[in-house]
Amino acid sequence: MLFAQTQWTLMCFLLHITAVIGLQSRICALKGSSVDLPCSAQHATSNISWYTVHTKGSENVLTELSADGNNGTYGMAKDNNFTLTIKVLRERDAKSYCCKESTENPQSCLNNQTELHVSELQVKVIPGTEGQTVTLMCSSSCPLTEKPAAYIWYKNREFLYEDWSPWYRELLSSEEAVTYSCAVKGYEDLRAPEVSVDSVTKTCFSVTYTESSMCSQKLKSKDQFCSITYPTDLQVQMTFVRNFVILTCNTGCPVGDAHTAYKWYWNRKLYSDCERQDITIIKPKADFFSCAVKSNEDVLSHESCINNANCMAVNYVSRRICALEGSSVNITSQYLSHSVYKYKSWYKVKLGGEEDDCEVFEEATGRVKYYDSMKNEHTLRINDVKRNDSAEYSFRLANYIDHCNLPGVMLVVTGVKVTVSPSAVVTEGQRVTLTCSTSCPLTDNTNYIWYLNSRPVGHQTKHLILDPVSRENEGNYSCAVNSPQNISSAEKALTVKALEKKVAGLNILKITLFSLIPAVVFLLYMKTRKKKTVTATAEQSDREQPGQRDQLYECVELKPAAQ
Repeated sequence: MLFAQTQWTLMCFLLHITAVIGLQSRICALKGSSVDLPCSAQHATSNISWYTVHTKGSENVLTELSADGNNGTYGMAKDNNFTLTIKVLRERDAKSYCCKESTENPQSCLNNQTELHVSELQVKVIPGTEGQTVTLMCSSSCPLTEKPAAYIWYKNREFLYEDWSPWYRELLSSEEAVTYSCAVKGYEDLRAPEVSVDSVTKTCFSVTYTESSMCSQKLKSKDQFCSITYPTDLQVQMTFVRNFVILTCNTGCPVGDAHTAYKWYWNRKLYSDCERQDITIIKPKADFFSCAVKSNEDVLSHESCINNANCMAVNYVSRRICALEGSSVNITSQYLSHSVYKYKSWYKVKLGGEEDDCEVFEEATGRVKYYDSMKNEHTLRINDVKRNDSAEYSFRLANYIDHCNLPGVMLVVTGVKVTVSPSAVVTEGQRVTLTCSTSCPLTDNTNYIWYLNSRPVGHQTKHLILDPVSRENEGNYSCAVNSPQNISSAEKALTVKALEKKVAGLNILKITLFSLIPAVVFLLYMKTRKKKTVTATAEQSDREQPGQRDQLYECVELKPAAQ
C-alpha cells in the first residue's frame, strides 16, 4: 500500500519544466472581446506572417496563421505595423503568437513571442474574516492587460452600482433567492455567470452557479447550474509512517461530492497533477506544504512544516483587510522557524498586476514601520494609508522572493461616500435609502455617524432609511465611520419635491370617495332590506284574505226553504 502511494506521490511531485524561449510579453483578455497583437519583427516588410507556437516534444514548432481564415476571426492590418487582430476571443485562441518575415530564421520569431491568455469573469465567494458571512470579488483567471476602468455589480440582473474596486461592498449571509453578477465597464455584455449564496455556517458555505466554468459536468443539472459546498477552513494533517509522511487536507465541512479535487503546494510551488485529498511522500527535511480545494484556492490552509527547525513557512493573522483611507493598518505574519534569520522582507504585488509583478515594499516617507515579537510574529504597520497602498502583501524569511502568486494579505484602502436610492431627487411620500458606501466591506460591528446639514441625526448604521420622506428631510447628508480618525464623506444633496396641487387634490378626492363608500353601501343595504320587508308583508296579507273568505263560506249552514 505504501509503495503504491509512494509511486503516486513521486508522479505527483515530479517537477515539470517547460522551456519557453525568449518569452517577451503576456496578454490577458476577456473571452468574447477583441485583442490586438503588435508585431515585434525588426524589419517590417510586406512578407510579414504571423505564427502560432506549439510544443512538440522538446521542440517549439511554428504554424503559419491564415489572417483571413476562421470566418474572419483573424485580421492583419499591414498599415498598422502588421498588427494581428483577433475578434470574439475563444478559449482555443489562448496560445503563443509571433511574427517574422518569411526569410527570417524561426528563432527570431520564437524570441519575440506573445503569450495570449483568455479569461472569463467569475464572481468569487470568499468566507468573511468574522462571523457567518462571505464576501464577493469580481475576478478573472489572469490579470487583465486592459486595466478595468470600473467594475459593475448586478443584483437579480439589475444594475446595482459601479466602483474601481473588484470587491463587493457588503458582507453577505445566505440569500437563496438573490443572484449576483459583475462586469467590467465597457464590456457589460460579457458578464460573469450569476451566483447565489445558499447557506453560510462556521465550517462551510454553499453556492449555486449558473452557466459557469466552476461547474463540472458531473455537477451540472439539466438547467446547466450547479450547487457546490466549500469549506471555510483547511488544515494539513501529517501522519508519520516509517520513512513516509501521509499528508491529508482536512476540512471541517462534510463535502458531499466524492469527486472534489484538491490542490497541493510544496514550498509554495503548485503541482497541478496532484488532486487527491491524501498524498504520501518520502520524509522531507524542512519542506513546507499547504492545500486548497480546487476552484476555491482563495481559501488556503496554513503552511505546515515537518521539521520546524529551519522551516520557512509563513502564515497570516488575517488574509483580507478593508481599511479606511487615512487610517493605520497592521498586517501581521507568523512563522514557525526558531532559527534567527537576517533577512525579513515584505513584498508588494499591485492589484491587477502580473503574477511576477512583485517588489520589496519600502517607503521613504516614514509611514511604514516594522515590529518583531518573541512569538515569531512580524508586523508591517502602514500609517495614513492611501488608495495606492491597495495591494497584496507577502512576508518572506529570506533575501529572495520565491513566488508571489500564492495568496498573501489582500489590503484594499477605501474612502466613504453617500449614495442615494432610488435617486437624489424624490417626491414626498417615497421611500429613500441613504448608504454610507465603501469600496470593500467593513466589519459588521462598524459604527457610523450620519449628518444632515452638518448636524448629527443620531443614526449609527450603514443605511439611513426615510420612509416616507418629507420636505423636512431635504438637505445635505454626509456620513462618517466612528473611528479615532473620524473619516467622513463629502456631502450629498437630497432634494424632496412637494406633491403638485392637482395631484394633492386628486388624492384628497380619492380619500373622500373611499371614505364614503362604506356609508353608501350601508344605505343601499338598508334601503334594499326595507323594500324586501314591505313586499313580504303585502304578499303575506294577500295570502291571508282569500283564506278567511273560504272559511266563512264553509261555516254557513244551508237550510231548505219553507214549504
